Amino acid sequence: MRRLATALAAGLLLVGCARGPSEPPRARVAAASAITVKGEPVPLNPGDPTQDRIGDLIYAGGLVLTSAQTARLHGLSDLDVQAGGSLIAVSDEGYLLRARVLLDAKGRLIGLADATLGPLTGLDGQPLQGKDNADSEGLARMPGGDLLVSFEQRDRIWLYPAGGGLPRAAPAPDVSFPYNEGMEALAPDPTVGADAYITGGETTGRTWSCALTRPCVEGPTVDLAVGFGLVAVRRLPLGRTAWLLRAFNPMTRSVIDLRITDAAGRTVDQQEIRGPLTVDNFEGLAAVPGRDGAIRFYLISDDNFSSSQRTLLLAFDWKPPPGS
Repeated sequence: MRRLATALAAGLLLVGCARGPSEPPRARVAAASAITVKGEPVPLNPGDPTQDRIGDLIYAGGLVLTSAQTARLHGLSDLDVQAGGSLIAVSDEGYLLRARVLLDAKGRLIGLADATLGPLTGLDGQPLQGKDNADSEGLARMPGGDLLVSFEQRDRIWLYPAGGGLPRAAPAPDVSFPYNEGMEALAPDPTVGADAYITGGETTGRTWSCALTRPCVEGPTVDLAVGFGLVAVRRLPLGRTAWLLRAFNPMTRSVIDLRITDAAGRTVDQQEIRGPLTVDNFEGLAAVPGRDGAIRFYLISDDNFSSSQRTLLLAFDWKPPPGS
């Protein structure tokens, strides 16, 4: 992925236990730092505050996220949100944000609470050092609570156990990705198996079906328009899949496509977010199933640690178009 800058987080998620000289490294105690995250509401269209939808996407609120307690709440590259409101987001400087989504009585996004921020660790239990090691891009919260994180530059997928402890390597595609254009997309794949996941390359659109118990197998290639990259994926009920595609250039700035396909790979719906709408470098996508086939999508943006960009968290509600 193409970025402008550096830095993220505070605190940690793993502390050392005493061990003898012949013992392997042991689990460390989770200890991320609590932070207060301010969420400033933003309209879907600053020029027309009455606009409440983009095609079939109904706007359900949006926030600019900041924190006065840390200079590291930046670079958020992927996220997961559960039905109960638990949010996890990963930054491309190797940090993990945990929080709780706040909704009003109408179900609209109004804030984040109970936030903590801490660094991801390496296989030795120490915080990841250096951009090449810490460039975490994709996030998959597996059914048992384990977290899978995909990294660029040094391309790999690691599993962080739900109960704490040292991460370990997970199966990843046996290919060479273009430098800094690796596995941006990562998601659980429950229709394949409880330990299955899907990952995809940013600029190639190639995807792989993987599992903790077997090697990765290449799957379909996502069709990418000129200038677009694959930055996130989420499996949906009824065999559907949501793909988040992003393009950027100095003239149009960020242009985002949310594409939904059926089990056969046919496009069911596709909506574009670009100026003058509220948009930035959206790289993360969460999908929360609701009633009657509805899906709540959350999109989060990587601000590249740039003062000219923002960390945005937007919510949209989507229902399958009639006949889809």
